[in-house]
Amino acid sequence: MIFTTVILAAALIFLVVMYFDQKNKMVEMETVLTQEKDSLANELRLMIHGYDTLKTNNDTLMASLQKERARIVDLLKINASNVQLIKKYRSEITTMREIMKSYIVQIDSLNQRNKLLTAENIDMKQQITRVQSTNVELTKAKEELGAKVEVASVILAKDIKVVSLKGSRERAKETTRIKDITRLRTCFTLRENAIASAGEKEVFMRIIRPDSLVITSSPDNLFDYKGNKLIYSANRLVDYMNQDIEMCIYLEIMDNSDLIIGTYSVELYLENSIIGRSTFTLAKR
Repeated sequence: MIFTTVILAAALIFLVVMYFDQKNKMVEMETVLTQEKDSLANELRLMIHGYDTLKTNNDTLMASLQKERARIVDLLKINASNVQLIKKYRSEITTMREIMKSYIVQIDSLNQRNKLLTAENIDMKQQITRVQSTNVELTKAKEELGAKVEVASVILAKDIKVVSLKGSRERAKETTRIKDITRLRTCFTLRENAIASAGEKEVFMRIIRPDSLVITSSPDNLFDYKGNKLIYSANRLVDYMNQDIEMCIYLEIMDNSDLIIGTYSVELYLENSIIGRSTFTLAKR
């Protein structure tokens, strides 16, 4: 009995020692598992934060980022209770980290490309602005040149002289008495102009009284001038050949009462331009 008791006591002691040893190992294992789970959770949280910082305008890539982030959030909710599960999650985290690295590379590449495209776009806009500015300058220069050519192409009149006449056209004589005047003769020279168009031209003459009334034989004597209708006294056609040409325009005076004492103005018009002005005076009745 003593021997049996000793044997049982020894076995009991061995079992107690084994129990506490296993218990210590379990505590250590649980501590390790807890630390590993905390480590995994921290890594997952850092990865979630990393995904939150990744931004891109690419809709497809952004959808993939959101999907991977949701996958990490779901993994964070799982409670790993043994070594095998922890190894499995550790492997998944490693895979997720590699996926995240690939997204970072893609986003960085896209950002670099966007910077390049932005720079190219800015350069292109600057080039367009320069071209537009050049076009504006060219258009302005063209308009100025056109205006200069238009001005230069005007056929001007020189040596304008108005004479009041009496009697018939064949036996006309100069007179200064208003009651004897039967016509007014305006003679002038159309000047040489090499850049003006040659051909038949129509010259309009306006004789304006001292009271600003235009002398005319008919109220229907109208011509166009810069978008307006002006009344004229008389007109004449001439064949212009880009050289000086002398000509006269006659205004028949039907009623001497149309004439008054004072200084008259004479205006000559051709192709929408005033080509000459002069004055003359009637001082006697």
